[in-house]
This record gives sequence, C-alpha cells and structure tokens, in this order.
Amino acid sequence: MQNVCNPPKWTRSAKLKPQTLALTKDNVTPLRLFWLTTLSMVLILSQSLMAHARGAPESFADLAERISPSVVNITTSTVVEGRGGPQGIVPEGSPFEDFFREFQDRGGEGDRPRRSSALGSGFVISEDGYVVTNNHVIEGADEILIEFFEGFELPAKLIGTDPNTDIALLKVEAEEPLKFVSFGDSDTGRVGDWVMAMGNPLGQGFSVSAGIISARNRALSGTYDDYIQTDAAINRGNSGGPLFNMDGDVIGVNTAILSPNGGSIGIGFSMASNVVTKVVDQLKEFGETRRGWLGVRIQDVTEDLAESLGLEEAKGALVSDVPDGPAKDGGVEAGDVIVNFDGVAVEDTRQLVRVVANAPVGKTVRVVVNRNGETQTLKVTLGRREEAEGKAPAAVEDDTPEEPSKLELMGLTLSPLTDEIRGELGLDEKATGLAVVAVDETSTAFEKGLRAGDLITEAGQNPVADLDSLKERIDAAKEAGRKSILLLVRRGGDPRFVALGLTE
Repeated sequence: MQNVCNPPKWTRSAKLKPQTLALTKDNVTPLRLFWLTTLSMVLILSQSLMAHARGAPESFADLAERISPSVVNITTSTVVEGRGGPQGIVPEGSPFEDFFREFQDRGGEGDRPRRSSALGSGFVISEDGYVVTNNHVIEGADEILIEFFEGFELPAKLIGTDPNTDIALLKVEAEEPLKFVSFGDSDTGRVGDWVMAMGNPLGQGFSVSAGIISARNRALSGTYDDYIQTDAAINRGNSGGPLFNMDGDVIGVNTAILSPNGGSIGIGFSMASNVVTKVVDQLKEFGETRRGWLGVRIQDVTEDLAESLGLEEAKGALVSDVPDGPAKDGGVEAGDVIVNFDGVAVEDTRQLVRVVANAPVGKTVRVVVNRNGETQTLKVTLGRREEAEGKAPAAVEDDTPEEPSKLELMGLTLSPLTDEIRGELGLDEKATGLAVVAVDETSTAFEKGLRAGDLITEAGQNPVADLDSLKERIDAAKEAGRKSILLLVRRGGDPRFVALGLTE
C-alpha cells in the first residue's frame, strides 16, 4: 500500500538530474507544486529550530577572553587582637596557666595582634577604577588589595557599602585607563538562559564557570532581595564576582550559595543588576544609600483578608499601622490597601518595599489606596529610610472607661483593658482595645497565630475599646454579607491584620 504522506519519487531519488527540478509550464503540476512548497517550508522550519538549538555556545572562550581583564581578585587584611594568653584554654589560676603561656610564647603568638587575610572577587565598572564587590568580602578590612588579570596589583579605598544588599564600592588609582564591563538589564534574563560566572573560588584565581538561570526573583532574608538563582558553579571566594549574560553584560553579583557542605551543589545566588546599579550610583554620589521612605507598616493581602475587606483580588499591601511620617502627613490610614504607588501596580508587600526604596528621597508621589471599598488617590512626599530606621508607630489614645466583663467568641476570650492588664502587657496607661485573655487551641484564631496577651484595637477597620463596640462591628459585618471580620492585632507594639470567620 502506498503511503500518502510520501512525496513523489523524484524527491527521494539519488540519481535525479538537476533539470528535473526546474519549474516550467510543462512540468509544474498541482501535486508537484504542493510537495515542493512543503519541502521548502520544512527546510526553513528546520533551519530555524537549529538556530534556536544553537543557543548553547560551542565555546565560552571568546567571551571569557574578552571580559577577563575586568574581573579582579580581592585580598583583604585585618588586624586581629591577640588571644590574651591561656584564658579560655585553662581556668585562671590553674597550675597549668604558666605552662600554656610559655607554649604560646614559643609559637610566636602570645598577646601580640596578628593579621588575618580573606579572599574574594570583584569587577571593574569604569576606566577610572571603580570596583564592585560584596560588603561581606571587605567588611572590617584594614587593607584592601586588588589583583588584576594582567598580573599587577593596586591598593583600593572603600567608597561606601550597603549591608542591606551586601554591595560595596571600591576605588583604585591606576596610571592607565582600566578595562571594565557594563551592567545589563537583569529583568530581560529568562529562566534557561546561559550565564557565566567569574571569580576567585577557593583562592584559585580568575576561574570561569558556566550554567543557566535556574530561577529569578529569589528572596533569601533581606528586605530588598532580588536574586538570580544559577547552577553555574559558585564557591567560597566567588563572592563579589560578576555573573555575565552571553553579551558580556553583568546581570548579577555572585553573593551566596545553598549548600550542606560549603561547596557548590548547583544552587547559587546573584544579586540582580537592576538592584545593584541603583545602589552603586548612590554610593558613588553620596558614599551611602538614600532610599525612599513611605512610613507605613504593611502586610500581604491574603484571600481571607481580601474577602473581609470586600476586595475582588488578594493583591496590594494592607497598611497595619501609620506612625508619624510621610504617609501620615499624606493622609494614609491603617486599614488602607495600597494598590498603586507612583504609577506602579502593587502586587504585594515585597514589591512595594522595593519600589518605594528605589524612589528618590523628597519626591512627591501618587499613592492609590482602597479604603472601605472605595479608591482614593493621595499625594505623599517621601522621606529617607535610613533616617527613619527604628522609629516606633504612633500610639492610639482613648479615654474609654474600663469594663471588667469578658466575652467569648471566634475562639477568643476577650476582656476590656484594666490597669492590671495594662501592667501585665506593658501598655501605656492610655492604651485602648480588647485584651486576648485566652485562645481556644482548636480554633481558627489559634491557627492564625493569636495568643493570650495580644491586643485587638480595631475590628472591621474601626476602633474597638469595649465589648459593645466589637459586637456592633460584628453585626455590621454580618449585615453586609461578610463571612469574616478584619481584626487589627498588636503584640509587643507590632501590628498585623487577621481575618476571622464570623460563624465560629
């Protein structure tokens, strides 16, 4: 039986004469034209797929050769105080104390200070000698020495550091312009793209490793974290080195690894260049970072919080507290959900923190909030985050009289504040709210983290100072068809919103 998918025999014949393929009025038939067109399309598609398959370079040698002169090894030196004799080895006054002191003196240590060295990596970003590395590479260093690929060394001075992103900026003075590399746009990197890491792993110097982008937008522990995850080998000593894309642009600064044994297992993290460039620009201009400050405490909008607030989507940043500062001056209130900041839609708290930090200090921005189901646009003039660190939220004041009765609902046993309870909770004498006396361990409230000693100051985005006001807010939520009610809970002064079901 003939296979209808097979092309005409002339397309499979090894002895076909060239003129047989020529298209003329005499030999062009609909079937032959169909197969010739199909064959052309297959060839074009095959070539296209082969081009995509060649995304993996045959060699990284040309790229490595081009950018190696801009990558540097960094050696730091720190003076460490002497051990102070045998203390810590034998108890003071022990008969062995003199023996151990004599032993240390023979080793040349004794109480004398000694120098400790550490190794790291970095890269040159300008011909006049600016060098980027990690803060932890140079932290506490008395001397910083830069070794270049060509073999010469130069001392470096520290321009500034940012512990929040673990970035440091150094400067060397060279007689000739230095070879440097440029930052690329880390947001254009896709999972699966090839990348190359360079640095000084384990003191081996100018070592190259390659891999792919394994994931993006990773957060480790920092407020401003935006890490690129890669399987390119990164080890101790690679810290501060660059992560390149295939165009030779720096899209990350190698910072950390995840490993059970301290060696590379293919899970490395590089701080994204779009974060680093902003930090470097500020360190170069001011010698320090100057991040925007909105002045609110926020939390993510969960599904149950969204339902209790009447929101269609669990997006935005819920304001749990507004201390004295820019946001308060601009009219932001606790219970507002920030949905847009300076023209950028807010997905969650992590995004908002980063967007605010990247905004210029002193800039007046539009902040769009959802308040009681309605959208409002506020204007806020940003402060500086570094100056505001450690400021406490404003206290809530009310002169509501004390009520000794208790109320059990939603798995909570609640009591109005008394002088005794205020003392136990370490509250100001004017603090108001309902104290959580006990929590049913089988309740949703317990699952969501409420504990005895918590203080409820709001319900349904309205202040509650007594049991009657809480009951009123619960009745209002039920009348509005809500399945849950939003509570503002404070513990040790730190606020957070919790949504509890009304049926419990």
